Amino acid sequence: MDPRRAAHRLVCAVLEDQETLAELTGRTGPLARMEPADRARAQRLATETLRNLDPLDALLAQFIERIPAPPVQNVLRIAAYELATGEAAHGVVNAAVTQISAMHRYKQAKGMANAVLRRVADVAPAAWADRSPSRLPEWLREPLVMAWGDEVITACEAAHARGAPLDLTPREQKLAEPLSAQIDAQILPTGSLRVDRSVQVSALPGFDAGTWWVQDAAAALPARILAAKPGEKVLDLCAAPGGKTMQLASAGADVTALDISRARSERIEENLTRTGLTARVVTGDALDFAEDGWDAILLDAPCSATGTIRRHPDLPYAQDGSTISALIDLQSQMIDHALSLLKPGGRLVFCTCSLIPDEGEVQVDEALARHPGLTTDRAALDLPGIDPAWITEEGGLRLRPDYWAETGGMDGFYCAVLHKPA
Repeated sequence: MDPRRAAHRLVCAVLEDQETLAELTGRTGPLARMEPADRARAQRLATETLRNLDPLDALLAQFIERIPAPPVQNVLRIAAYELATGEAAHGVVNAAVTQISAMHRYKQAKGMANAVLRRVADVAPAAWADRSPSRLPEWLREPLVMAWGDEVITACEAAHARGAPLDLTPREQKLAEPLSAQIDAQILPTGSLRVDRSVQVSALPGFDAGTWWVQDAAAALPARILAAKPGEKVLDLCAAPGGKTMQLASAGADVTALDISRARSERIEENLTRTGLTARVVTGDALDFAEDGWDAILLDAPCSATGTIRRHPDLPYAQDGSTISALIDLQSQMIDHALSLLKPGGRLVFCTCSLIPDEGEVQVDEALARHPGLTTDRAALDLPGIDPAWITEEGGLRLRPDYWAETGGMDGFYCAVLHKPA
């Protein structure tokens, strides 16, 4: 399939059918049979169109009297992105007109598309330099503004618009400095490596040797604050794709990684093999898992994933908030179940890649109320690179995309260390 048409299928599926790009770009998705270079281009066009939906619509609105049907509008959006980022106008406009001409129900819009895109081509590059970031949809923006204020969320939207650099976790912290020189990466305050340029991950030094793995700097912190010790019996719940599992295993812990998906469990095993680390991998439902006596448990609970929008700009459009209540209930159940599996005096790290306090701070507040004697461990958060201002009232760690803005930001995350009474 032509990359532009493939990108169009992806954008339509996200905006009209509320599918995610992760679902659409899998082994059975519409890109499955494409050549790698074409597949990468299609994904880039779709991802960047979704990331910049508001500025693209503002650009097109200058020349469109009436918003066309969604399939036509999405062709125009993708074409406008290409024009704004320097693609040759002749090829972009002709491809878009040809694509609309092939749409039986909408082919009459080809003349409009031709006229609009030719005018967009004249102004797009200059207008693009001054574009404003896309606003989050109101279903998400409203509760986040209530929690953090409009200024903070506007800063988060700016971080989403910039996208995300590539962060790596070294297998051993002593490798960070030599790896940073080999890869030309920045060492972040928390110990992760940051590569702020477009690269082929598998071609970077150390990939084949397994001396690092891809993991956002924020996502690396839950395992760091768990501080697994050699020989400790540690359970990683909802473990895929395995970054936290590998962190725990590299600390010398006796790790069991559990995930509900067999395919994702296989990915954990592949990553362990590449890095030469050892952990037991189990496929199953966390709420059905009954082995107890764990020294420590890391629970990265299912959530809205609203902290990862800078990497996944489709997420605000692929959902409408209707599932969050059920996710909050599930998180509470999983916290209670995980605590039941801990040995007395054990510790649980609860974390979610969400910006919504109900999936983070509120969950811990309510867990403390449900379980007499349960405490948060603030001292565990006293680690290099963690700003004391990130520590919340109940003793957890709140991370946001607008933090470290000058060096590329971080994913939104919440995590807390909970101690079970002895």
